[in-house]
Amino acid sequence: MKTNTVKRRGLVAFRWLAAAALVAVGGAAAAQTYPVKPIRFILQHAPGGFGDITARLVAQKMSASMGQQVIIDNRPSSGAIVAANIVAKAEPDGYTLLLTGSGTAASASLFKSLPYDVLKDFEQVSTMGFAELVLVAAPDSRFGSVADVLAFARQNPGKLNIGSNNIGSTQNLAAELFKSMAGIDAQVVPFKGSSGLIAAVRGNEIHVAFEFLAPVIQLIKGNALKALAVGASQRFAGLPGTPTVAESGIPGYHASSWNGVSVPARTPRPIIDRLYKEFAAAVNAPDVKQKLQEMGIDAKAYTPAQTRKLMISDIAKWKAVIERAKIPRQ
Repeated sequence: MKTNTVKRRGLVAFRWLAAAALVAVGGAAAAQTYPVKPIRFILQHAPGGFGDITARLVAQKMSASMGQQVIIDNRPSSGAIVAANIVAKAEPDGYTLLLTGSGTAASASLFKSLPYDVLKDFEQVSTMGFAELVLVAAPDSRFGSVADVLAFARQNPGKLNIGSNNIGSTQNLAAELFKSMAGIDAQVVPFKGSSGLIAAVRGNEIHVAFEFLAPVIQLIKGNALKALAVGASQRFAGLPGTPTVAESGIPGYHASSWNGVSVPARTPRPIIDRLYKEFAAAVNAPDVKQKLQEMGIDAKAYTPAQTRKLMISDIAKWKAVIERAKIPRQ
């Protein structure tokens, strides 16, 4: 009896291993001919934004190198839910890609429920660009550094105003993280868009603001805004004289918006590896890096494992910020 049981278990194990081997062989074979048709790259943003610009630059390079067109498909929606749901339900064959990133990580805690699981339903392929944040003030502001901001906040509890974009945006969460890590009593003031936020800072209607570098970098270089610090873990090459928040009095502070690419779970590993190779080559192309840097975007291609680690880390970080700031779940 025991002998028969052992034989059955051995047969089951053999069949499982054989099936796994067939899947691996099939995936490898598919990767050898991939791609044989156009690839759809679905974006959760409207045309013209940071993610859209980055994706289009990279897609153009990949279309040339892969011999198949990489088609941009914009599907904007609150929390990027529409785009992500399309890709989560797509065939895992490498022909449907999703623009993903820090916004995807924040949505995991901003929404009461999602029709997909950010970590279970997707495989991460690569990062593409990091849109650095900068803390700015008016040119004639009393604040010349993060130290000045912190000193004012501690001497005047509740009176410091930190501008940001909409509640739950990267800029908004960066401001809340700043407030929390500095241990200050300050008001985070959300604006509906960058134009209103920038006008309020320049007019001294608010003390300081967190904004992406892209819409303000030329204002900074033209002395129409004062850059106090960048939110990245290291200084931005385009503004080498501007320190990081971390080196300005809040050790460990890091906030930036990044975007990358994901594919449906169960996409064969050889196809993921091929896609990573193509994305890395496109992101590291000198002309792409130069164009992105001019817009305040740091082009970097993390490996699939590094990108997944970043996603997990961001989900945990923004979940803590959202809970601490008591931002209502949508």
